[in-house]
Amino acid sequence: MNNTLVKGIALLEALAHSDRPLGVTTLANQLAIGKSNVHRLLQALVELGYVRHDPASHSYTASIRLWELGSAVLANLDLRRLAEAPMQHLLERTRENVLLAVLDGDEIVYVHKFDSPQPVRTFSRIGGRAPAYAVATGKAILAWQNQAHLESVSRRLQRHTSTTIADQQEFLREMAKIRLQGFATSAGSWREGVRGLAAPIFEPHGTVIASIGISGPSERLRAAQLNALAPAVIEAAAAVTAELASDKPSAEHSSAR
Repeated sequence: MNNTLVKGIALLEALAHSDRPLGVTTLANQLAIGKSNVHRLLQALVELGYVRHDPASHSYTASIRLWELGSAVLANLDLRRLAEAPMQHLLERTRENVLLAVLDGDEIVYVHKFDSPQPVRTFSRIGGRAPAYAVATGKAILAWQNQAHLESVSRRLQRHTSTTIADQQEFLREMAKIRLQGFATSAGSWREGVRGLAAPIFEPHGTVIASIGISGPSERLRAAQLNALAPAVIEAAAAVTAELASDKPSAEHSSAR
């Protein structure tokens, strides 16, 4: 096994899981790798775009490029296929638009959807994007990111409507609330007159990789209705999580052949 490759991946994993920037000495002690070796590997990772260096603090953080790799992995896992049945069931239970979303930087991308059968419904499209902090599907993913990531997002909040959370502390409190209750809601914070509800989807190792949610007109999805529908959305997200777990062995077996 290539020791340089192993050490480079170990550095990436340490940075990706850290809730704060790390320096060379800390990484060397944590991974039991020589400081000169750590420094050399970090420089290579910076040049490749996987790590960012802060000259002022002499520290390093994982870059957004790891999210791009994660998006490619999601495509290979065929998340859409695994989510089909839970999404269809959720559509039948709620009769609202059902959306499957993944995180791409500060935005969510809708990778699959089922349209509401009702004559009055909200518009969304596969491939559409929205600020993650302003919609339920995005907040349901963001809430499970590490504290450093959340604080970074909180410094870039922009107001889109009168209900968008644009205050840093209010945003962080909202993230804590979502983690506690297990679902996220939005009330016209991206598009006025549109409300949403979403829950996180976990990959087998416990990382949130996507979310499943519903959206509809504010007149129909009032606060009481959203709370009533929350168990159905949580159940749908849990079903996709279970599908991912059960699909993992067969996927690994196929790749090994």
